[in-house]
This record gives sequence, structure tokens and C-alpha cells, in this order.
Amino acid sequence: MFIDIPSALEAALIDRSLPTWKLDGSFLAQSTMEEYRTALTATPRFDETAAALRQALTGEDGGYAVLRLGNLAKALGTDDDRFLRLVTGFAAEVAVPFSPFPRWPLWKDIGVKVDKDPGKSSGIGYNAFHMDLVNGTLPPDYTTLLCVRPDPLGGGPSILSDAHAAVAQLSENSRALLAETAYHYGTFFDLHGVGEEYKPFPILAGSDPGGFVRFTAKMLKRSELGQAHVDAARELAEELVRGQISFPLQPGDYLIVNQRRFLHGREALHSGQATVPVADRRLLLQLFLRARVGAGSAV
Repeated sequence: MFIDIPSALEAALIDRSLPTWKLDGSFLAQSTMEEYRTALTATPRFDETAAALRQALTGEDGGYAVLRLGNLAKALGTDDDRFLRLVTGFAAEVAVPFSPFPRWPLWKDIGVKVDKDPGKSSGIGYNAFHMDLVNGTLPPDYTTLLCVRPDPLGGGPSILSDAHAAVAQLSENSRALLAETAYHYGTFFDLHGVGEEYKPFPILAGSDPGGFVRFTAKMLKRSELGQAHVDAARELAEELVRGQISFPLQPGDYLIVNQRRFLHGREALHSGQATVPVADRRLLLQLFLRARVGAGSAV
């Protein structure tokens, strides 16, 4: 769901300067969230916009939202700390922002590296459907991406797919295999706020129909799995592609994905990335969110 910011709210936010945030460990401090909420709720139509955002993410037919902040980005500049603090304020209306990576204080840059594995988030190729931090016992409940610059050559649209809808299309045998604790992917090192390493893990939670579909299509090529489990995971990957939606992110677009409902990825960037100066290449900022206790949290 795309959510446009009312003009009255945009005008008020352009003149609104939020204080620098503070962290409590790897999480945004409660005091900062309270400061942001007090300041933002004083602006016209903020509460209704935040409510629409939460509904889009957790309502019966929801699971993702794109908050259109392009006018704010143009007025303030995406490299202005005021703009990033405002985006963080919107994020805190959904859940608690945090960083699982010690070297990134809150937001993480995702640029473009032509010599990187093409399938990685900073690569130039197709980034297959996945959930972030798939191998942690407590993955982020939400993953978010703020578009600073799209691919100047026109590639790299975001892709999303309803994970539970895809699972519902699978054979009973495949669902049984996906519920077995037989899958693994990636490494787990020096991460905060996402629990312990989960290896091996089941893709389907079994008794929790609203739980994570703990999946990354990258495991099909980079993990040693038995053939039956590979086939079941490949069937799921095909259903995800069959049900996908795709859209390009524009400067200032803020994508929030409920990882308990949707998986995400990216189509390949346009060819010719090596000819684009590094400072002009696609740039996203990523922020993770932990649902509050009693609001769908994995805690």
C-alpha cells in the first residue's frame, strides 16, 4: 500500500526539527521515542497518517507499506539529519528501531558495488526473495528501506510476495518437508537483538500460522540440503515469484515490510552500472524494527 503524506503535514514537518536520537544498547532509546512522538503528534494529521501506516502493515490484508516522503526529501535533502530523524520518527510509530550490526549505529547504507556478489543486497543482479536475518532465533519483525537514490539507469525495482499465500498453494508433502528442522543459511557473527544462531531451522513454524516463513531463496544455491528439502523449498520459491508484486522506489520513498507476512527482494539493476559514478549509483538506507511486546513481537 502506498501512503501519501497530507500537504498540511508535509508543510509542518519541513519546519519540524527533531532532536538527535539516543540508543539504549542496539535499540532506539525509549526517551527518544517519547520525544519524537510528542513533537510529531503536535503536527496536523500526523496521528491519522501513522494510523494508516500501522493498518497497512498489520491489517487483515496488509503486510507492507510505502510512505511517500519525496516532497520532504526534496525540501530538506536526503543527506540532512533532520530528514532522517523524521523518517525514524515515523518508524517508531510502527515498532522499535534497532541495529543488529554493531558497526552501524542505527541505519545501514546499501549502495552498489559492481564487484560484489550480484545476488547480494549491494550487488547488481537479481536479489531473490528472502527475509532478513533468517538464521537468528528472533529475526527483525520489520525490515525497512529508505530510497535515497534509485538506479539512475532505471533498473532494480523492489519485489514483494505474500509468504503465507504462497505456502497455501503448496502440496501437503512440501509443507510437511518445510516444517522439518532441516534448513540452514549464512553465518551468524557479532549480531545484537536477534537472538541466537538458529541452525538448522524449519521454514514453516507449524503451530504458528502467523509466524515467520523463515525463507531465503539463496539457500537453494548456497546451502547443502537434501534433495527432497531442496525440491520443497524450490516449490515455495516458484510460488513466491508467481505471486510477486513489483514497483520502483523513488527518492524519499520509505518501504516497510512486515516480515511475518511478506518476503522481499529486488530485480536486477540495469546493465552498465560500472559506467555510473559511485556517488550517483542507487543508494538505500536500511533500518530494522522490533515489534513491541504484546503487538506481534517474537519476544
